[in-house]
Amino acid sequence: MNDMSSPPSENTWKIRPFAETIAALHFLTRLPIPFVRTLDLPPLAEAMRFFPLAGAIIGAITSAALIGANMLGVPSLLAAALALAVGVLITGALHEDGLADVADGFGGGRTREVRLEIMRDSRIGTYGTIALCLTFIARAAIYETLAGAQPLTILALLVGAAAFSRSLIIDLLW
Repeated sequence: MNDMSSPPSENTWKIRPFAETIAALHFLTRLPIPFVRTLDLPPLAEAMRFFPLAGAIIGAITSAALIGANMLGVPSLLAAALALAVGVLITGALHEDGLADVADGFGGGRTREVRLEIMRDSRIGTYGTIALCLTFIARAAIYETLAGAQPLTILALLVGAAAFSRSLIIDLLW
C-alpha cells in the first residue's frame, strides 16, 4: 500500500488531463483528433476518469445542433432529428450498438451462454431493432420538448445528461 509520505512508484497512475481527455474522446467518439497518433495516450483504464468530460463535450455539440436548428427556424421535430443524427455521428453509434446487442441477448436468449453468444453476434435482431426505435422515439420527444427552451437550458440539460451517462460507465466498469 502506498502511503502519502513515500514517493510514487512507476506503476502509480499519473494524472495527465489533456492526454486522458484525448484518450476518452478517441474511445467514445469519432471526432477527428489530428494529433492522437503523436500523443503518448494513457491506457483506457486511466482515461476513464475523463469519460464524463468527453460526455459533456458530446452533449455540448449535440445541444449546439439543436440550438442552431432552433435559431434557423427549423420545425422542432426536425430539429430534434438533426440533433439525434449529430449525436449518433459523433459517437459512431457506440451506445446504440451496445443497446441493440443487450436487447437482442436478453430478448432472445434463455441461458447465460446463449445471451452472450447473441450479444457477440454483429447482426441486429428484432429486440435490438425495437429497443433502438423506442429509444430514438423517446429521445426525439425529449429533444422536441427542449427545442422550445432557452439555449442555456438546452445546453445545461444535454451536457449534464451526457456527462452523467458517461460517468455511469466508470461505475459499471470499476
